[in-house]
This record gives sequence, structure tokens and C-alpha cells, in this order.
Amino acid sequence: MNANKALWEKGDFTQVAATMRESGEALVASIGVRPGMRVLDLGCGDGTTAVPAARLGADVLGVDIAGNLVQAGRRRAAEEGLANLRFEEGDACDLANLETGSFDLVVSIFGAMFAPKPFEVAREMVRVTRPGGRIVMGNWIPGDPTLVAQILKTSSAYSPPPPEGFISPMTWGVEANVVERFGTAGIAPGQITFLRDTYTFNFPGPSAQLVDIFRRYYGPTMNAFEAAEKSGRSEELRQELEALFDSHNRSSDKSRTSIPATFLRVTVQVR
Repeated sequence: MNANKALWEKGDFTQVAATMRESGEALVASIGVRPGMRVLDLGCGDGTTAVPAARLGADVLGVDIAGNLVQAGRRRAAEEGLANLRFEEGDACDLANLETGSFDLVVSIFGAMFAPKPFEVAREMVRVTRPGGRIVMGNWIPGDPTLVAQILKTSSAYSPPPPEGFISPMTWGVEANVVERFGTAGIAPGQITFLRDTYTFNFPGPSAQLVDIFRRYYGPTMNAFEAAEKSGRSEELRQELEALFDSHNRSSDKSRTSIPATFLRVTVQVR
């Protein structure tokens, strides 16, 4: 099986995505989605950004490599009666079933960054965007002190070494890499802008319970705990993550959790 597909089908990312809804809605509201606009949400999960884009009247296609998330997205669209929102299974590295220049806006928020072939991802995103359209990516930043970068850093410290040729998804959070990758797709540096932005995880329980959600449902953290179990270090990993989550919790009510996380927002103007 495709290793990336296996990773994201392993858990149930909808459990994590439920904590990200408010920020997803706020992000979509800020990127100029309009009625009738054709939008591709790449690595869409169960629709954290696809659903609010459809609510604004756009014609939205959500594509994700995880079949369970595609099914969850379809259920959300049906429950909300969003006939202008479709979900399909697909690979960000190869969108051969999508026509060239067919979208006004391509969005990928913490999605396409996890695909294993970043140069192919950049080329495909540019290819399916019409001239005059835009690409908006949200990418976690390597070494950033905020939550998700530290979760992934901590998890990798407990996990087996990656296979030969592995390119870390966190490299999408480095501006020079973004410029290089889109450059191979014909995008000049002046067509790319960068902004440090914030996504907030809101959870109706204490931070230790949110750690448990990541442990049970988030693929990278699940893998880290499986490896830690084998080496007798699972309790150490749990304590390290609980301390991390607790230190970042900004809720004044410690029976609830609100954790902001910085990310790199990339906007590409396609000509």
C-alpha cells in the first residue's frame, strides 16, 4: 500500500479536525472565496476548509488520499445539504484525472505538504490552476516552538528512522524550498508571498485529553507510540507530550484547551 495513504487511513483524523473547525472557517473567510468560484481543496481531510468554502457558495472539490476521510467528508456535505461540494480520493502527487487550468483557487492547508514528492505536488497544483488563479497553502514550520512542529519533532524522536529518500513534510515550511519547488513549475519568486499565520486547536476538555486524541487518532503520533511501546518508553512520550500541550494551552479555564500554532501561509499567483 502507498505509505502516505496508510499513514492517514491508520487513525481517524476527523477526531483531530474537530478541534480545528473555527480556524478553518476563519482562514476561508480571509482568502476571497466567492460564489461560483471553482475551488480545489487538496489534502482536504473531512472538509475543515472545503465545507466553509462551499457554504460561501463556491463550487468545491475536496481531494484526499485517505478513503476514510473522503467518506467522512461526503457525510458532512450530505448532512449540510451542500450540493456544491464533492469529495474524491486522489494523490496530490498525481492529479491526472483533473483537467489543466480548471480551478480558480487551489487550497491545501496542512494537506499536500505531507505528500512524498514535493516537486510533483507543486507542478500539479500549478497545472490545475487557471491563469489568473491562485494557490493558497498552509504549512507547518520546522523548528517552530509552537504546537504541531513540536509534536512532529517529538514524535520523530521516538519513531524508527524514515526510509531512504524520505523528504520531511516540514520542508514545506521553509520559504526557499517553496520558491524552488514552484519555480520548477514555472512560477517566478515575485508571484509568491508569505505570511506567518495562526491556527488554533480548541478542545472541550483538558490538554491531557487532547494528547489522548492525538495518541489514538493522529497517524504520526500513533506511530510514535507504537515504537515507544516496543522500547518501553511510551510513558515517557506521553509525559513529554502532556507537558508540551499544557505549556501551550492558552485557555483561562484549564478544563478546556485552546492552543495556537504558527504556520507558513503561502499564496501563489498563477499567470
